[in-house]
Amino acid sequence: MKLKRKRKLVRYLNLLDQPIRFNPFVFSRTFLLWAFLGLIGGVIAGLYWIVLEFLTHKIAFFSGWEVIPTMTVCGLLAGLIIHFIGDPGEIHLIVNNIRFNKGKLDPKNNPSMILSSLLCVASGGSLGPEAPLVQVTGSTGSWLGKVFRLKGEELRSLSIAGMASGFTALFGAPLGGSLFSLEILHHKHVALYYKAIMPALVASSFSYIVFALIIHLGLGPVWDLSPYEYSGVFDFAYAVFFAVAATAIGWIFTYCTKFFKSLFERRKLPIYIKTTIGGIILGIIAFYFPITRYFGHHEISELLTQHLSVKLLLAVLVFKIIAIAVTVTSGWRGGFIIPLFFVGATLGLILHHIFPEVSLTLTIISCMAAINACVTRTPMSTTILLATLTGFSYLTPILFASLTGYFLAPRIPFISSQMEPADEAAS
Repeated sequence: MKLKRKRKLVRYLNLLDQPIRFNPFVFSRTFLLWAFLGLIGGVIAGLYWIVLEFLTHKIAFFSGWEVIPTMTVCGLLAGLIIHFIGDPGEIHLIVNNIRFNKGKLDPKNNPSMILSSLLCVASGGSLGPEAPLVQVTGSTGSWLGKVFRLKGEELRSLSIAGMASGFTALFGAPLGGSLFSLEILHHKHVALYYKAIMPALVASSFSYIVFALIIHLGLGPVWDLSPYEYSGVFDFAYAVFFAVAATAIGWIFTYCTKFFKSLFERRKLPIYIKTTIGGIILGIIAFYFPITRYFGHHEISELLTQHLSVKLLLAVLVFKIIAIAVTVTSGWRGGFIIPLFFVGATLGLILHHIFPEVSLTLTIISCMAAINACVTRTPMSTTILLATLTGFSYLTPILFASLTGYFLAPRIPFISSQMEPADEAAS
């Protein structure tokens, strides 16, 4: 009986290897594979988001001084999960495997990534769910490619398409998510993986549809900024000027992270000790500055409506940078894109107090774009993502700010695996 099943499976796979006959369209079997991957990615992202919202609501019950022991315990539990189930790695490992391991992302550590990241994000860590989703959906693409016996660039493209489907589901921007999955892989040459752009676009589109159906997501901006009115060519100069300031903050964040990384690596400690120490520090910061807790999805809207003083905004900026750096280096799992947007929004509010005559929306978006492009080296996708998330329809000022952050970024990227081995050795 088992032999018959195996023969039947081989026969089906052989049929799938054949092109669709009498097809007058560009549409082909590969399109079905990309679409199927997108559907799976959307389901994974939707279920992950539902569980994350449930856990966040339950853990948010603890407030005030209770935040400190709560985040400490969550850090310990996340560390124990990683220690006993397996280390899922971080965004560095994802980039490294896509570029240097023939596009293969191993799904065996997905349970560890899902469980640990849910605890880290839901308890209030300054990292978002985008990196866990990218890893899980990307490895699903690798697994699907192996099932259909894909090799070489086809397998790599399917892994990238999986990454794009996870990223798009969270941000609701199929084009931005697709470009991000390509840009994040290299700090200079986005066109290196251009063959994956169509698989990524198809998977992203189907993923977005499924995710929107599951969580009842609508169209429209996530963060409600005041309408922007173009006032002249000086707006582009302001965008670049504010982007330079945000890029300086990007440098500070990068070296702050390196500092905390050196502290945590000074002694060889078990991962659960590091995550527990990280939980204590994050809990203390969250106790004194509650708005720095969580990854910033809702907190950015709160920040824009609270009318905080410059002094308090400066404190929030400093401690949010420290919170992200500690979260990244102490073993907590998650992504840092939305937290960086939060830092950019905070800096934009500070600069608007100094330059009140300039549009607040232009100031905030310029800072958000530049700091993210500086750290992640993704100027094109950052431009499209911010336009989608904020409803800012003028792409050119965002692009000016993103390119400023990109070209003024440190020569050695924050994600070290974005570099070529030869470049890394030379530096």
